[in-house]
Amino acid sequence: MSLGRRQVALAGLAVPLALATTGTAHAGPGRKSRTLYIAGDSTAAQKYADAAPETGWGMALPFFLHRDVQVANHAVNGRSSKSFVDEGRLDVILSAIREGDLLVVQFAHNDEKAADPARYTEPWSTYQEYLRLYIDGARARGARPVLATPVERRRFDAAGTALPSHGEYPAAMRALAREERVPLLDVQVLSLALWQELGVEESTKYFNWTATEQDNTHFNPPGAVAVARMAARELVRTQVLGSRDVRRLDDVIPESWITWPEATA
Repeated sequence: MSLGRRQVALAGLAVPLALATTGTAHAGPGRKSRTLYIAGDSTAAQKYADAAPETGWGMALPFFLHRDVQVANHAVNGRSSKSFVDEGRLDVILSAIREGDLLVVQFAHNDEKAADPARYTEPWSTYQEYLRLYIDGARARGARPVLATPVERRRFDAAGTALPSHGEYPAAMRALAREERVPLLDVQVLSLALWQELGVEESTKYFNWTATEQDNTHFNPPGAVAVARMAARELVRTQVLGSRDVRRLDDVIPESWITWPEATA
């Protein structure tokens, strides 16, 4: 399949979304309020009371951004770069995004699922082709696209070395970012380094390990905060945001700041 460089048409579909908008519409003196949209999967998504303590890193990102940078978290469990588009979810973002806004795109966890044709993409062809739809759609509306490599799972070998788990997808995204001159948040490299620094045992404290579950993909509040901090620092490093746009990059974020609303129908 070749998607080419086509624009994404607004489908007008009524698609349920995990949309969490935070911040305030009132910009400070001389500042213009912007919205940072997140398109991604369960590692970033808003979680609800029935899933607690599982926490998406998009839930913690607002703690690190100035109130003039609002967050609209459209990430949804189980989606790939392909299924997010096919379900009309990118269309919903593009119908709302405005000039000067940001679109952060992080996929790969579900693109890797070769047995599922509804989600699977091939790293060096369809994955890049679908990612171009996000890039082109944002740019056509005067917004700035930003690619984020997928956050790493918690995997160690017998010697205690943290292992990458995303195959060629991060490299394919890096190559696309260079080709398209899109800012890249290299969360995959940073998260792998953090899991290595923490080690086999300590790293469990950042994932959704409970009395009944040992989940090495999804985060608890400390893990979500750690990944959101990475993303915020990368937004500054890549000059997507300035130093005035971020806050608390070195501060402790209390776990009590994370909340899980009741799910809506």
